[in-house]
This record gives sequence, C-alpha cells and structure tokens, in this order.
Amino acid sequence: MPSARRPTYRGGSGAGGTGAGTNAGTGSRPPSGGPGTDVISASKTAAETAGGPARNPQNLQGTPDNGPGKVLSFPEPKGKRRRRILLSTIGIVAVLMAGIVAAAVYSPVLALRTVTVEGTKMLHPDQVQAALAPLQGKPLPQISEEEVTALLKPLVQVKGVTAKALPPATLQVHVTERIPVALVKQGKTFQLVDVDGVQLSTTADAASVSLPVIDGGSGTLPKDLFQAITAVLGALPADVLARLSNASAASADAVELKLVDGQTIVWGNAGEKELKARVLSALLKVPADPKNPVKVYDVSVPRHPVTR
Repeated sequence: MPSARRPTYRGGSGAGGTGAGTNAGTGSRPPSGGPGTDVISASKTAAETAGGPARNPQNLQGTPDNGPGKVLSFPEPKGKRRRRILLSTIGIVAVLMAGIVAAAVYSPVLALRTVTVEGTKMLHPDQVQAALAPLQGKPLPQISEEEVTALLKPLVQVKGVTAKALPPATLQVHVTERIPVALVKQGKTFQLVDVDGVQLSTTADAASVSLPVIDGGSGTLPKDLFQAITAVLGALPADVLARLSNASAASADAVELKLVDGQTIVWGNAGEKELKARVLSALLKVPADPKNPVKVYDVSVPRHPVTR
C-alpha cells in the first residue's frame, strides 16, 4: 500500500540561482547526492515499518476511522423483522393457549358433581348414577366416553352410551338399552333375552310381559336354533311382537311363531327377515273374514305369501 506521507523536497546548499542556471544551461541532470541537488524522499510510519496495519486510506478523504476490529452495521430488512415479530407473537399466543387448556383440564371449578341419565326403561337412573360414582370430583375435560362406557359395562341392559359434558359440573349420559325380544323358561322363572341372547332380567309371571316364550321342548334349545329364533324376533315390529305367544324351531330353516289368537306363522329360515316382517305386518292388518278365518300365515317365501 503506498505511503500516506506527502513527499518532501530537500534542497542543497547551492539551491540558489547559480545552480539552477548551470543546470539549465548544460541541460544535464545534477548528480545524485551532490551539492545543490533537490531530492524527493518518502517515509513510512513506525507502525507500517513494523508490519502493522496500514492507515485507512479513507482518512485521506476525511472519513472517520472506526478503529481496529469494528464492522459497519446495516439496518435489519423490514421483511425479516416482520417475520421475527410474527413468530414471536405466535409463540406467545401458543404458550398462553397451552396455559388456558391446562387450567381447564385440571381446574377444580369443572369438577363433576351431577350426572343426568336419559333413555332408560329397564334400568333405573339411580343404577346408572351409582355405576358412574367413581367419576365424581373429576374435571369434566378428563372424562371420556370410553371411560363412561367401561363403567357401565357390568349393566347388561346397556347396549350403547353417549356422554356430553355440560359445564361447569354436569355430565349428561344417554343410554341405549338392549331390547328384549323373548322369554326363555328356566325352571319356574322366565328370562328376558335380546336378539343376541343376552339375559336382561327375570320374571316369574310370563303373562306380565308381552313377549313370546321360546319353546325349547323338553331339553335345552341348541344354540343355532336359539339364534335363528331370536334373529326372527328381532326383525319384527313392536306391535307384531306383542301379539306373539311363543316361538319354536324344529331346525334353523323351520322357525314357527304362534299368535295369542291361536294362528300359526310359518317363517322358514332367517333369510330376508326384514321383507318377511313387512309382509307379515301387512297380512295381519287385513280385516278378518268370519266365514273364512285364517289359521296359518305362511311368509317363508315372502314374495308369494300364503294364508289358509
């Protein structure tokens, strides 16, 4: 880097007019180092000589020196600054929301104190509330429908459950009960069963329940016959089911029903049970003819039913 020092001129003792004239006259360059010689000289600072950093050339123009190790700083771009502010805001909001959720989940203000029960017929609401007693005092956000279902599982009458939280302290439970379709005689008592064969309750008086009695004959009804009968009974509408006195099956393809009025219904197998149920319901609504009373309704072939 060139030195920042300005060159200096050093004149000899004969720098007067005579020396100048002589040189001009002869047209020759005076010898170096001789008397009367003007010499141009330049020197470095001690720092430059020692290998130190050179002085900033900009100082020649009057620019201030930032000093060693200093870097010029530039303003942050507006787009980058906006992104940084946006990310910071999102982070703060997320932390606040997490705090609110945590407070709601664990707050004693939302602790369960009341359970309301809907949809029960065979069960009493007190039975459902007693089964859900372990949930008392637990915050509503922590109570799941799966937990409610698990607690009600010992109640065989319950087929399905829906639960809804009603802040600040109420849990609304809607129970879907199993529907009894028949009575199964067991000694001197009768068991109410649903279409899946689940035993729902017992009674000693079959006449008090408007359901058919499944006739197993002298022995225990085989499982396949029992399932065939209950599948048929489960397909019947409530008004038809209430008119049945008993149901039996010689085989899975030969299900028969008896009405309380004494008529027989030949059902056949459990196939097309929904269609057979609609056809039978329509036949039973036809006004009776006293001159030609119907004794048998045959819906084993539902598209060609027969009465005789």
